[in-house]
Amino acid sequence: MTDREEWQKSRTYTPEVLGLARAVLEEVRRGRAVDQAVRRHPGPQGGYLPKHALVAAYRGLVESGEWAEDPALLARIRMKPVRTLSGVTTVTVLTKPYPCPADCLFCPSDVRMPKSYLPDEPGARRGLEHGYDPYGQVSSRLVALQAVGHPVDKVELLILGGTWSAYRRDYQEWFVQRCFDALNGRDSTTLVEAHQINETAPSRNVGLVIETRPDEINPAELAWLRRLGVTKLQMGAQSLDDHILSLNRRGHTVAQTHQAVALLRAAGFKIVLHWMPNLLGATLESDRQDFARLWDDLCPDELKIYPTQLLANADLYGYWQRGEYLPYTMEELVGLVADIKPTIPPYCRVNRVIRDIPSDNVVAGNKRTSLRLDIQGELARRGTTCRCIRCREVRQQQVDLEHLRLDDLVYPAGGAEEHFISFVTPQDHLAGFLRLSLPGPHSPQTGLADLEGAAIIREVHVFGQSLQVGAEQHGAAQHTGLGTRLLGQAEEIARQHGFARLAVIAAVGTRRYYQERGFDNGKLYLVKSV
Repeated sequence: MTDREEWQKSRTYTPEVLGLARAVLEEVRRGRAVDQAVRRHPGPQGGYLPKHALVAAYRGLVESGEWAEDPALLARIRMKPVRTLSGVTTVTVLTKPYPCPADCLFCPSDVRMPKSYLPDEPGARRGLEHGYDPYGQVSSRLVALQAVGHPVDKVELLILGGTWSAYRRDYQEWFVQRCFDALNGRDSTTLVEAHQINETAPSRNVGLVIETRPDEINPAELAWLRRLGVTKLQMGAQSLDDHILSLNRRGHTVAQTHQAVALLRAAGFKIVLHWMPNLLGATLESDRQDFARLWDDLCPDELKIYPTQLLANADLYGYWQRGEYLPYTMEELVGLVADIKPTIPPYCRVNRVIRDIPSDNVVAGNKRTSLRLDIQGELARRGTTCRCIRCREVRQQQVDLEHLRLDDLVYPAGGAEEHFISFVTPQDHLAGFLRLSLPGPHSPQTGLADLEGAAIIREVHVFGQSLQVGAEQHGAAQHTGLGTRLLGQAEEIARQHGFARLAVIAAVGTRRYYQERGFDNGKLYLVKSV
């Protein structure tokens, strides 16, 4: 039986299972802890009921009219609520294996996978199971997320697979179109049609992310990515030392990273950089110095810290065998990240501090997948904190709209003046933010007509557990008008700085939102006069 068949079988519920699930739910409604209630009602074949069975039973009771909708109860039984606490649901898909233009020393190679991925990584495994079919990957993930209680009306689509820009453009267009078909629940004849359907689809795309290399970015590539609907790019900077890049056969320079990031910013894209400590030739001290360079003009919006992991199917393994490479110990790595994390500016979000590679694949060095918790523990021991976006999101906390503070953090980056406009609680938690970029005389030229003479809104994000479009929940930040207020503030700042136009890099599923607030369709962006 395949993994997919096993999964489908596990989601088939007998009347006996649903009856047990109801009994559990009734106890939870009376105040008993979920885990305690589950253990009081063992399954018919032994073991305990999974949470997706509880969610299925809850939905059946609500749909039949027997029970009234109870968002608080659903929140208690939802599996891994953190998946949607940032306000959107992320769906990850993997492209087919394809030659990579680089030959990085640390990258694993597996003919079954795109470069740098392993078949037992969770997201990669799902891609392999579906034969890298985009429709199957997206649709099955939507079903799985719904089964454990997550809303899927606002979906950020993350396309992984190494260097996206290296794939043939006809493949790229087909892949994205089929992803949208899965979100839409119907087939389309063209990508344009798929986009149009998604504007009002049950699962709307609120962000489209691809990963590529700095040396693949140029004005023509940016225009193509916008045609596809891309709003965010992940790139491997890895190091900001040309010597280290050369030793590790990275195939690009620090200057190319700076140029790529500046171009992306000028075109309004959200920027995620990957940074790798413990590369060949690096030391703990050089890594500390290297990390500080990230905030000298690059200033990424999001960051993934990927400590180098020694894998048997990577060329770096040979250096280790010869005694030419030594991985950091867990203690050294935790200490390093605990040193640098408090230096991260509050406009940046740290998405990861380790790759999702099963520890069985790691030959030497840190094998702990709980590195983030280890780092948090070390920060607590030191009495220091991190003020990155992830560490300050409101998540499940109640939000008192009357006591929110409006902040405007201004910093230079890539020739532009960046404004990180945010609503902050008295406890210094983020309820929402907007990224506004004011191009300057040294900003690179993108050749994109929509952006001529325009200030650019690169991101609008309101936090809290993801709610259905139009839904309200007491104390939640979403759907309370914070986004509209942030847009108004951005418009005022743009006007004060002499800009006559304001552009926004809107995801396909958010176009209607901006149109309702005075923006009109341009060729690749939404624009309005200010």
